[in-house]
Amino acid sequence: MTTEVSNQDLMLTLGRAARAAARLLALAPAAQKNEALTAMAAKIRRSAADILSENRRDLEAAQGKNLKASFIDRLTLNDARVEDMAKGLEDIAALPDPVGEVIAKWTRPNGLVFSRVRVPIGVIGIVYESRPNVTADAGGLCLKSGNAAILRGGSDGFHSSAAIIACLQRGLDAAGLPRTAIQMVPTADRACVGMMLDGLDGTIDLIVPRGGKSLVARVQQDARVPVFSHLEGICHVYVDKAADIEMARKVVLNAKMRRTGVCGAAETILIDKAGAERLLKPIVSTLIDAGCAVRGDQAVQAADTRVIAATEADWGTEYLDAIVAMKLVDGVGEAMAHIARHGSQHTESIITEDTATAERFLNEVDSAIVLHNASTQFADGGEFGFGAEIGIATGKLHARGPVGVEQLTTFKYQVRGAGQIRP
Repeated sequence: MTTEVSNQDLMLTLGRAARAAARLLALAPAAQKNEALTAMAAKIRRSAADILSENRRDLEAAQGKNLKASFIDRLTLNDARVEDMAKGLEDIAALPDPVGEVIAKWTRPNGLVFSRVRVPIGVIGIVYESRPNVTADAGGLCLKSGNAAILRGGSDGFHSSAAIIACLQRGLDAAGLPRTAIQMVPTADRACVGMMLDGLDGTIDLIVPRGGKSLVARVQQDARVPVFSHLEGICHVYVDKAADIEMARKVVLNAKMRRTGVCGAAETILIDKAGAERLLKPIVSTLIDAGCAVRGDQAVQAADTRVIAATEADWGTEYLDAIVAMKLVDGVGEAMAHIARHGSQHTESIITEDTATAERFLNEVDSAIVLHNASTQFADGGEFGFGAEIGIATGKLHARGPVGVEQLTTFKYQVRGAGQIRP
């Protein structure tokens, strides 16, 4: 038997087991799902040493490949990040159960009663790179929303993800739910990703990619099932002439440098020309002194000799590194035009004390997340109160922004009658 045939049989088995588990999960009571989530959190805490040991195996292999620091950061687990995974599962358990929620209800003149009710999507395939924490987040969110999950993490985090999956499945066992509700593709063979994108003989209902531009582009191009994704996180902070300078410095620094490798990290800073004399130099200095390389237009270069000349390509680049592009713009109108031209409809922020300008920005910028006087790094499901997220969706159909438990449901109509027939 060839490897390709062997993998195909393996993947079809995973798909069929997930479909069977999804039918059971769709009917599982909230208390049973929450019991599993709480047990998963406990298993992760008890297995922290094993998870970190497996993560070190992955890191040792990755560090020999001359990978970017941002990639290594996303791959790295430590005590705090393991605790965050466990806490995230408990937060998901504490959320209201979306399954069965009546979204709307109305009665027609003929007496028929219509209800729009939340239901699970079914089987969700998650394809991701170098983010072991996604294993716990995705598994937990899918379970809470009544969906089965097939997880295919990157080969660089294979051992870390396997250790986490073992904890999740032991949690399912403890609650009497099928461990096939959360499965991991047990091979790093990339051909298995293609099989998932084909839908595994109709057993996968949705694909969620989480990773770099090349991964997401491939999924968007090749998938034969619906996809939740964002291609890039080209996020902007616009500092208006009416900004408080200390707030602007603090927010810009956090938006860029808190974690440079996350999709909510700011990649371009736009500063209002009318406030440049007061705002520009302090903001540039704050970033450079913190270790961030600034690539700017002529005005930004004139503010600090350490600024590198920006090229046209910089305005559309997701650096995921300690690099930022910066330019002056003629007010909020030009800032919004720049964002519309170069952005990726992910996350944008305005810093201003002018309420009218802030409301215009919030209303007119067409991105999944738009903030006023806050860091773009709040683009995170946990910060939204979703417990965790499976990713940030920048499309406009079904889900947009952080994808949490509600976004992992669809709906159906239940119609109750008393013998009505249509004339």
